[in-house]
Amino acid sequence: MATPDSDPLFLSFQLALAGRYSIERELGRGGMGVVYLAKEVHLDRAVAIKLLPPERAADASLRERFLREARTAAKLSHPNIIPIHAVDDVAGFVFYVMAYIDGETLADRIRLRGPLPASDGARVLREVAWALGYAHAQGLVHRDVKPDNILLERATGRALVADFGIAAIAHDSAGDGVTGTPEFMSPEQALGQNVGHESDLYSLGVTAFYAFTGRLPFEGTSPTELLAKHVTEPAPPLATIGVAVPRKLALLVDRCLAKDPEQRPPTAESFADQLSVTLEQRRELPVALRAFAKQNGRVNGAGVLIYPFAVLSASAAVSFFTASPLPGFMMLGASLTLVPFSALVAKARRLLLLGFAQPDVGPAFKAEIEQAREERAVEHRWGPSITERILKRATQVSSGVFALSFTAMALGLYDPLVVNLFGLSGVVGTLNGVSYLTLLQRRRDVDTEFWSRVWTGRVGRLAFAVARQFTRGSAVTTAMTHRPTELSLGMAADNLYARLPKETRQALGDLPALLRRLEDDAQRLRARYDDLGEALAATGRAAASPNHETLRQERDDVHARLGEAVGALETIRLNLLRLHAGSGSVEGLTTHIGLAAEVSSEIERLLGARREVERALDYPRPVAPKPG
Repeated sequence: MATPDSDPLFLSFQLALAGRYSIERELGRGGMGVVYLAKEVHLDRAVAIKLLPPERAADASLRERFLREARTAAKLSHPNIIPIHAVDDVAGFVFYVMAYIDGETLADRIRLRGPLPASDGARVLREVAWALGYAHAQGLVHRDVKPDNILLERATGRALVADFGIAAIAHDSAGDGVTGTPEFMSPEQALGQNVGHESDLYSLGVTAFYAFTGRLPFEGTSPTELLAKHVTEPAPPLATIGVAVPRKLALLVDRCLAKDPEQRPPTAESFADQLSVTLEQRRELPVALRAFAKQNGRVNGAGVLIYPFAVLSASAAVSFFTASPLPGFMMLGASLTLVPFSALVAKARRLLLLGFAQPDVGPAFKAEIEQAREERAVEHRWGPSITERILKRATQVSSGVFALSFTAMALGLYDPLVVNLFGLSGVVGTLNGVSYLTLLQRRRDVDTEFWSRVWTGRVGRLAFAVARQFTRGSAVTTAMTHRPTELSLGMAADNLYARLPKETRQALGDLPALLRRLEDDAQRLRARYDDLGEALAATGRAAASPNHETLRQERDDVHARLGEAVGALETIRLNLLRLHAGSGSVEGLTTHIGLAAEVSSEIERLLGARREVERALDYPRPVAPKPG
């Protein structure tokens, strides 16, 4: 970078601006020209001045086009767009003056510190999409969306977009209508066609790909080769690159990179909305729940792996010395059920004392599993290895031999061969099983998946029910913001039901089971609604798509059913409150319980028929990883 006293361009440009702007130093230069940091004399404020390269300004048509686009962009007013204060042509210097942002470009951020984490990247992309959506609504297309034109404000982290409708002009060297930066061009832009807001979304998709991976979806030795790849080659799916990005976010980026503009998100606003959903779904859970899913809700350690085999051996020994299989089976049953269950009750009690309940652990485990899946996808995404398959089969065989030999010994058959098989298969099975689980754990968080099933199933509900008997009046109040609406309503209704007299509870039947069913219905409907939203985005905006209208209708139906399920829970809760206040009746509540049961049955029929609908529609679906 030239120093001010040795740069003729700096000196002559400052001379032309004397009295209006005092240029301090050069901030950078490139194909767009030179950017200077300056002070606006009259207002005494820092500004950035972008100067069109003099050799380009000599082209009258290019100069006029630049001034026209800059003046149009100066009309934009949005918190995520760098405002343009002035556009001018002074003594042959064509430039515009914009607000100075203390920060760095997204390109510099990635070059210096690597790819963005998923949450940070989604936030930056959402703010850029907001800016693009606003500009598109004003009839302005950027035409050169790329990391170098996105600034990150140092103090706030806010993303701001620069050079609306201007930067692409500076890259127009051939005069053939192909303008922009080759690495980030849409296919239609590379072909020199008229571009709309869909082109900006493609460029934003390339920017997102680069932000999450640190690399471009297409690389080439020349601009021509790059443009050809943008036109003809499909972009690699983001999920195959091995980065820790949520599935829905990866699919959203993939849709932006579709060759057909009709298959991209319909608008920048809709893209931002879907990013908002992704960020909302990943909101942080309370620390106690995160700790429970990660560590506190588990019975782990090397002793846990050895414990079942030790119990089996001890049970076999008891049967041998008593010459009866019954004592051994009784010891085995008690050791494998009562002892672990007591540990679970103690853990449930600790969580209850913090103000949480059994339904809270489901979202916590789900978030932990999703995070682990993203992290493991970075290096382990190719499925089970040959070694893993061999160890799995060896573990199955050893376990079968161990079970058979134990059964034989329990029945009084103590042949030396059976005893030896028992000991050998136990040792070999343990070693093979531990080795197999170790390899499997590298690809899947098997431990978390197992404990999730335990705590969200019947065992977990029973453990919390028993623990609740030891915590009455001791639990603290905690915030409910982490709970979905249906979960909060269901838990509130369940607590109201539990405080009713025994005779009243008996008259209401198994209301807790209905509440759990409605909660489950609502959560499945939410998941179904998200899936249908993805499928709708995949079909694009093409009116000719035979599936689009059917998908939209089903999504609306699912949304309506979700409202019915939540409404049924709300009605039951309100009637329970009235019952406690003495203004309601068991008969009235029973009527609403019957109506709620009908709602649940209708939802079951709707969800049960979805497989047939999907087969008939044959719309694009994300491929889930195969279990090991």
